[in-house]
Amino acid sequence: MRILVLGGDGYLGWPTAMYLSQRGHDVGVVDNFSRRLWDNELGAESLVPILPLQERVDLWKELTGKHIDVHIGDLNDYTFLEPIVRDFKPEAIVHYGEQRSAPYSMIDRRHAVFTQVNNVAGTLNVAYAIADHVPDCHLVKLGTMGEYGTPNIDIEEGFITIEHKGRTDTLPYPKQPGSFYHLSKVHDSHNLMFCCKIWGIRSTDLNQGVVYGVETDESKLDERLRTRFDYDGVFGTVLNRFLVQAVVGTPLTVYGKGGQTRGFLDIRDTLACVELAILNPPKQGEYRVFNQFTEQFSVGDLALAVQETGKACGLEVTIDNLANPRVESEDHYYNAINTCLLGLGLQPHYLSDTLLESVIHIVQQYSNRVNPRLIQPAVNWRETGSK
Repeated sequence: MRILVLGGDGYLGWPTAMYLSQRGHDVGVVDNFSRRLWDNELGAESLVPILPLQERVDLWKELTGKHIDVHIGDLNDYTFLEPIVRDFKPEAIVHYGEQRSAPYSMIDRRHAVFTQVNNVAGTLNVAYAIADHVPDCHLVKLGTMGEYGTPNIDIEEGFITIEHKGRTDTLPYPKQPGSFYHLSKVHDSHNLMFCCKIWGIRSTDLNQGVVYGVETDESKLDERLRTRFDYDGVFGTVLNRFLVQAVVGTPLTVYGKGGQTRGFLDIRDTLACVELAILNPPKQGEYRVFNQFTEQFSVGDLALAVQETGKACGLEVTIDNLANPRVESEDHYYNAINTCLLGLGLQPHYLSDTLLESVIHIVQQYSNRVNPRLIQPAVNWRETGSK
């Protein structure tokens, strides 16, 4: 298939491009390198060194003989995006091309406005380009489990059937997003459902949990193909932060009580889920949602798992509970449904499958690049940042 990966220089975009290329798809990537610019803004960098995108693509072709098209520009610039979609004629578009950090969106008014304009307007441009030039194309959009929040009932896959005053209907699952970033994803979901309804395009939202891991089968060909590893307090995930803290000997920073529970999945499962969605498209005019995660953990559980693995690797690992900079429930019910992708044949990798130890070894390899200042929480949800 002809597949366009938006955000193809990013943490998930680059591994996805390699994965799909390796499986014989004709792949093009689009990126404006904003993620690298945000590192400059924050004084941060990936723990794992990453090559420029063009060098990655050249190395990939040298190692595999497979070509990946590169397009550099911004999805919010329709004069840039439209001819790419028109000329490349993708049969599927994988959309990672958004600002994806909740803390970044909560820094101040400017970052909140940027996140919503960038994400919502860019996705609308993609939908228009599909409708005008490739109406049969399947948009596979990276969503987030954070759209749902932490309701006191089971989280269904995108929709819920309710009975009210003797009448029954299936409606979009109620959303309780926890940041301006997560709100932007909710707006995306509503816009895409509407676009499918009025134009007859097809779209799948992959409401993804927190992804962990840095190594894939493709990156193992050469460590220069590895994707980025973020551990800072703005873009770093909780598990990455804990693993870095374990290696450098600082306490694991658990926010609040540590009862916050979320869905998680291995990066290799993200790639498999994306291809499963592509190979099993929705019908014309259908908007569907898959909950994309394999396991559920609390923050406290993750800290204990890292502590245990660290000790097995000869590390002394302690845990600190910090005042929570976020506004969120720290003790709540959480049970999300994730049957669709499993039904399509996903074979999950689990956290217990020795992954933590292998990632610790990668962190140790690059421990000289760790900046301890970056690990501490840098953004407080309760402050506007405008004072």
